Amino acid sequence: MKPTHLTNMTAQGWSRLSVIGLLIVLIVVGIGAYWWYMETLSVPLHHAPGSEEKTVSPPPTTQNPKTSGSPAKSKGVMVSAQKQQLIGVKTEPATIKNLTHTIRTVGQVEVDERRLTHMHTKLDGWVQKLYVKFTGEQVRKDQKLFEIYSPELVSTQEEYLLALKAVRSLGDSEFPEIAQNAKSLLEVTRQRFSLWDITPDHIQDLKQTGKVLRTLPLHAPSSGYVLHMAVREGMHVTPAMELYTLADLSSVWVLADVYEYEIPLVELGQEATVTLSYFPGQTFTGKVTYVYPILETKTRTVKVRFELPNPTWKLKPGMFANVDLRIPRGKRLVVPTTAVLDSGTEQLVFIDQGEGMFEPRNVTVGVRTREGYEIVNGITSGEMVVTRGNFLVDSESNLKAATEMMMPGMDMGKKEKNESSGAMPGMQH
Repeated sequence: MKPTHLTNMTAQGWSRLSVIGLLIVLIVVGIGAYWWYMETLSVPLHHAPGSEEKTVSPPPTTQNPKTSGSPAKSKGVMVSAQKQQLIGVKTEPATIKNLTHTIRTVGQVEVDERRLTHMHTKLDGWVQKLYVKFTGEQVRKDQKLFEIYSPELVSTQEEYLLALKAVRSLGDSEFPEIAQNAKSLLEVTRQRFSLWDITPDHIQDLKQTGKVLRTLPLHAPSSGYVLHMAVREGMHVTPAMELYTLADLSSVWVLADVYEYEIPLVELGQEATVTLSYFPGQTFTGKVTYVYPILETKTRTVKVRFELPNPTWKLKPGMFANVDLRIPRGKRLVVPTTAVLDSGTEQLVFIDQGEGMFEPRNVTVGVRTREGYEIVNGITSGEMVVTRGNFLVDSESNLKAATEMMMPGMDMGKKEKNESSGAMPGMQH
């Protein structure tokens, strides 16, 4: 009969061995299940049962280093036809097209600063009568603005009449010097009127009537709208005072904000289409006349000036405008916008190599247009790019790369054989 303490030790030993054996079995089963699950996420292509086993490898690709970029990852990813149908993979060829880049922005109608007129008198006086009486009033060139009384103006009229009388009486004098002096005095007074912006018709009236006028009118030097007015009847005015500001609106500016990355595409003389909500269905055409040298740091934009004809004065300062600037880019390699995966640091497309193989490729993109992305380098014309389902293809590629990093010594051919035979990885003897 065995001792009791020996019996207890033997039972404890067997219990520990059973636990250790169970743990080993669970670990082996867990590893096998993990590899089976990982392999089912990327199903390789196999021949039909009974045929010779063959590992499908991606076809070799030749790249021109000047036109093609290096693959984003060392290998492609295999996606079965069933999985492609499941995730909705679609492809299109990269093509060469006539590309047009459109810059869409908003702007505001402004006065053409070259067509502003600031109205001052050139002599002291008092405003006796106003003809243009409020801001915003439309005036025409040579229209009367107001009448002014000035003692200098009255005395100059008297001097003119005296000089005119002297010329008439001494014109046939035997002394040429006296006649010449009279003519010179008449010419000086006439020039003085001209310097004070007194028009020739008033001088002609003075000559014909011989009557000195107490007030004389001043006229608008150009057509336009009154933007500013600082004169009233009875006011004493001096040459230092700005009485009117007139704006000729037959041509206006539209100042639009263009983002700094699009500024290199903008050139002087380019035509733009301008639309306004005030005139639905109507378009205006303007040209780029100036790109301002200052960048607005808050919005990262630069002001671009467009000049538009406005013969009917329909466009008014302060109106908001939508600007479309279409810039021809010539023939460029283009892919659909959905083909490019942008991670922020790089741009990626997937190339369909056939037989279920998809190759990730880094590309350099140019401008984005309605037609798609301009491709500067990375792919060539005619290559089939994935335009739908590429996010899931990218996930497959990342998962495959992660698996290879975790198990770098795993034989891919052996894994395919295991799958085709139905055996679980890690369970082969």
